[in-house]
Amino acid sequence: MNFRGVAFDLDGVLTDTARAHYRAWKKLADMLAIPFDEEANEALKGVDRMGSLKLILGDRPGYDDAERIRLATLKNDWYLEEIAHFGPGDLFPGAREALEQCRAAGLGIALASASRNAPLLIARMQVADLFDTIIDPASLAAGKPAPDIFLAAAEALGVDPAAMLGVEDAPAGVQAIHAAGMKALGVGDPAALPDADWIIPAIADFDLRNYAF
Repeated sequence: MNFRGVAFDLDGVLTDTARAHYRAWKKLADMLAIPFDEEANEALKGVDRMGSLKLILGDRPGYDDAERIRLATLKNDWYLEEIAHFGPGDLFPGAREALEQCRAAGLGIALASASRNAPLLIARMQVADLFDTIIDPASLAAGKPAPDIFLAAAEALGVDPAAMLGVEDAPAGVQAIHAAGMKALGVGDPAALPDADWIIPAIADFDLRNYAF
């Protein structure tokens, strides 16, 4: 192992909020009479809130900036209702152990999630103390697949991006990691993450010894 920092995505890596996001987006799309299903939802993985709304609305007219902000806020309110009862039991098996493994190895640990609710979620799941920094996606010029969030993670940790490992479950996230000059560990189906440098089926399979640069 010759890297000094790890940046973790949240949803799909450490916990599953995908269903909560889907139900909130589906409710919004139904309200707007826009077709939206689980297949369409796949395109939103790893994309921030405003970027996801843009994908759902497409080129439909009548949605100025103020209306888009209103709709995004409405979706977020519904999402917060969905995650109101999250707790430690909502961590994926092995998620805490993966973070503790990084901590024991002396690595800097960053949370690089597109979700603005990530700090709330990790607090409810009682792992906030295992992160050295949490990147605020609202502070970034561009979301994934742009590299901004991972570059911000490296800067906050004081680690050269070339000495960072990024952990993601979405193609947009893997693209962002590579654009930042980092190595990418994909979590999930290898067929969905062909560009990742390593693949594990789930975070329970995380093992630092396997990811030498």
